[in-house]
Amino acid sequence: MSAEELLPQQRHRLILERLLAEGRVIAVDLARELEVSHDTIRRDLREMAAAGQCRRVYGGALPMAPDHGSLAQRRTQAPTRKAALARAALALVERGQLLFLDAGSTNIAIAEVLPRDFDLTVATNAPAIAALLAQRDDIELIVIGGRVDPHVGASLGSGAIRDAAAIVSDLYFVGVCGADAQAGISAIDYEDAQFKRAVAAASRAVVAVATDDKLGTAAPYTVWPAEGVQALVIEHGGDAAEAEAFARLGARVLRAEPPTDAARVLRADPPTDGARVPRAEPAD
Repeated sequence: MSAEELLPQQRHRLILERLLAEGRVIAVDLARELEVSHDTIRRDLREMAAAGQCRRVYGGALPMAPDHGSLAQRRTQAPTRKAALARAALALVERGQLLFLDAGSTNIAIAEVLPRDFDLTVATNAPAIAALLAQRDDIELIVIGGRVDPHVGASLGSGAIRDAAAIVSDLYFVGVCGADAQAGISAIDYEDAQFKRAVAAASRAVVAVATDDKLGTAAPYTVWPAEGVQALVIEHGGDAAEAEAFARLGARVLRAEPPTDAARVLRADPPTDGARVPRAEPAD
């Protein structure tokens, strides 16, 4: 069967295979390869996006961000890798700062390794993080309350957004569902995305800490544009093209060392001179 005779379902399968193998697809390239019109590929991608198989972006599509279940389930997944990311993220923390940690298993890992006697203030809408830090007499803790979504593991809703928007944090460690230089930071849950957007808009700097499976993917709800991310912390083997793309947009990119290497926990990509994370520009 020639390319032009493929049924839509067959084209979708080929597109999905290419998407999973290469991390993204470009519509014009698919149209040329499959010998169909650009409109046909755009329709295919619309149908695949509606079926939850991809996330459309300008000129093509990205894989959907993975959904690893509830926060309780995610806490049991890849704890050593997340601990390595958390240690790398500490390079951004300075004495006397106000940090915002929203819900997420990687943010729990960051909370677990926050340095002692740094005169830190930490705001959070995540009960699990609040429970960890409530035991620390060297940290001033601010807890955003409201209805707790058990799947997200966070207080969400209009009241939580209102209270969080009044907090101007120095660093906002945004819980990442998807992170891509074109699609930006995205979330799986609609209310969670609304909350994250409000916190990011009020923060001086937004920091995304992403495991490999989230880098180069997109979830249904946009949180923050990639050009508004001041720092990106990724795993040692994180996709180089994504790292370079974020760096071109102005982000400081940090790579965690492999979790088995306890002697070294951080290298910068590209090399940095220890400069502070720049202040975020006000949201439009």
